[in-house]
Amino acid sequence: MQVEVRHGDCLEIAHELASGSTRLIYLDPPFLTQKTHRLRTRDRMREFSFDDLWNSHEDYARFLFPRLREFHRILADDGSIFFHCDRRASHIARTLLDRTFGQDNFRSEIIWHYRRWSNSQRILLPAHQTLYFYSKSEKYVFNQTYGDYSPSTNVDQILQRRRRDEHGKATYDRDDSGVIVTGSPKKGVPLCDVWDIPFLNPKAKERTGYPTQKPILLLERIIKLVTGPGDLVVDPFCGSGTTLVAAHLTGRKAIGIDISLDAVTLARERLANPEKTESPLLEAGRESYRTVDDDALALLNGLDCVPVQRNNGIDAILAENFQGRPVPVRVQRDHESMSEAAGALAKAGRTKYAALMVLVVTHRGGELPLGEALPTGVIAVDSPALQVREALRCRHHDVDQVLLRQEADA
Repeated sequence: MQVEVRHGDCLEIAHELASGSTRLIYLDPPFLTQKTHRLRTRDRMREFSFDDLWNSHEDYARFLFPRLREFHRILADDGSIFFHCDRRASHIARTLLDRTFGQDNFRSEIIWHYRRWSNSQRILLPAHQTLYFYSKSEKYVFNQTYGDYSPSTNVDQILQRRRRDEHGKATYDRDDSGVIVTGSPKKGVPLCDVWDIPFLNPKAKERTGYPTQKPILLLERIIKLVTGPGDLVVDPFCGSGTTLVAAHLTGRKAIGIDISLDAVTLARERLANPEKTESPLLEAGRESYRTVDDDALALLNGLDCVPVQRNNGIDAILAENFQGRPVPVRVQRDHESMSEAAGALAKAGRTKYAALMVLVVTHRGGELPLGEALPTGVIAVDSPALQVREALRCRHHDVDQVLLRQEADA
């Protein structure tokens, strides 16, 4: 499949492309961030950078508008354009797209949602970007995809056939015996306009070190949605070449354009050895990452702490630090001795550089061997249930002693 990268201004290179020749244009232009973006590769051997500096919003709009008009020309009548932006320039992009492609050809405002690091600014944590989806006409390629129903969905009702009654109200269809009629097989839930696709993590094998690099999974979804095998995809601001790799992996032709020679070189290198990071999160769902023990957390109710997922030694970390370091907490399991539970906590706590760790003891079976101490930094506290059981045991012991004395006196 033909995929090529061209160096130069996308406006000039688009002039060379035939009218109506492309099925999809995906553009991820500068976001009006008003800063220079720089990022080094993991091996620190290369640095990629580009300027996103503008004199004004009008200056930014004057840059985009003639390019959008040219992209409209080269787009097929049944083609689509996806404009990638964030909160800084979304209002400008929407206005220009309406003017170029027409408000009637606006199809969707897609929210790409992801979870990232904490935010020190006095604003809500930015956790999404926007993609404006426009077609060139009413007749456009659209390959609907479907997902699973929500766990809260009443699937039995969905599978029942419906009809309109004499008042035009939808009701469940019934046969002559009054039994509800089952409808045709369902494909699932149509793809919605909020896409939960993980941001590239620092260790992802497809990460190149290029600023603003997007995940292949995101571009694959766009390409599959509005194109077919063999169609041409154009990315006028191709950067590291993610769109081109996604097009190659899905059997589409592609042309990538970038004014940065470093970006063009990097995109060609990626095409020579395309790598894609699979997402266990998308395959298994977010709930599969939830490994915390609910019974253990119930014993920590009332503590100001944060549950810890995917850690065999720690159930939670206290909100309050000790000596400037985190305080991990572990609840002893039924099958564990104190020694085993304390050992698991200490091992996990060392990776957090914890100076103090708290073990919640739930039972006395398998106490520490005689002469053995808890690992350094680990302290043990009895769970409320253990305290109640031992209080009752002591009270029973006291009553037994009274009865024995009474019998002896008698």
